Amino acid sequence: MQLTFYTREGCPLCEDAKRMLQLAEDDYPFTWTEVDIEQDDAIHEKYMLMIPVIEIDGQVALYGSIGYMDIIGLFE
Repeated sequence: MQLTFYTREGCPLCEDAKRMLQLAEDDYPFTWTEVDIEQDDAIHEKYMLMIPVIEIDGQVALYGSIGYMDIIGLFE
């Protein structure tokens, strides 16, 4: 499974979610790409109030406060 993780610099929730992704990738078969929303105006406008955001196949799967259990729930 391929995830896209939308984030931005200086976002504490994003840092927490990134740590949870790193923990989960040790136990579950997925890869992820990190995208800084500040690098693209359209993405910034779309997600500026939602970050962090995890997308799967172009669909928002998780956003806001994302914990380890939220991420592994994507695999059940």
